[in-house]
Amino acid sequence: MIVYNVTIKVASDIAAAWLEWLRNEHAPQILETGCFESYRVHRLLEQDDSEGPTFSVQYQAASAAQYERYLSDFAPRFRQESFDRWGNGFIAFRSVMEVIH
Repeated sequence: MIVYNVTIKVASDIAAAWLEWLRNEHAPQILETGCFESYRVHRLLEQDDSEGPTFSVQYQAASAAQYERYLSDFAPRFRQESFDRWGNGFIAFRSVMEVIH
């Protein structure tokens, strides 16, 4: 299993609306690609939230091939849609992990 992790620092003034969009639109649309089986949203604790909360969204893919298909066929569009909607109200970085146990 492959975990595609996106960590996002969201500006305080858009955090509530952004989280609602993520849970009701963005993440479900990513699942609809068929590249991922599920996802989970986490809020990071013990962080400096003075400029806004930090979230981790983890999408689970059955294989590296499914993750690669997401990157090549879908990721550019979803990233652009995020910037079009939220501008520079967020900062994101991505990592990929393999589930060992």
